[in-house]
Amino acid sequence: MENLFSDKVYYADTDTYGVVWHGTYLRWMEKGRVLFCDKLGLSLVELKQNNVAIPVATINIKYKSSAKIDDNYTVKTIVSKITPLSVTFHQTVFDSDTNKVFVEADVVVVAVDNVGKLYRRLPETIKKYFSEDIVCKD
Repeated sequence: MENLFSDKVYYADTDTYGVVWHGTYLRWMEKGRVLFCDKLGLSLVELKQNNVAIPVATINIKYKSSAKIDDNYTVKTIVSKITPLSVTFHQTVFDSDTNKVFVEADVVVVAVDNVGKLYRRLPETIKKYFSEDIVCKD
C-alpha cells in the first residue's frame, strides 16, 4: 500500500535563494505519514485519546537534489518494515513533472503513552492497522 500527495513549492518553503529549506522536507513527510494513517482509517487524535502517540524515533534522510520555488512535488509514503516495537516508513519526495528525486528517507516511529513512556510492544490499537500485508519493498 502507498499514499501519494502532491503540491507545489511556495515561497514560505524556501530560503532567500528560492531553494527549499532542508527542514521543509520533514514537514512534507510528516504530512505524508499522517495522510497514510488517515488512509488506513487510523486517527491520530483517537490514538491520543487512548493514551497512545507514535512519534518519530529515527530519521535517515538522503538529500539528492534541491526543489525550488514553483516546482510541483509529490510525497510517496509506504511502510517498509514492521517490528514488534516500531513501524518504518520509506518516503520519497520527487518532482511531479520530471520524477527527479529530491529526498529519500526512512522514518521509524514507535509507540509511547501520553507522558512519553515507551510501549515495549506496539499496542493493539496500532497493530490492527499495521499488519504485514501493507508492507512494500518498493
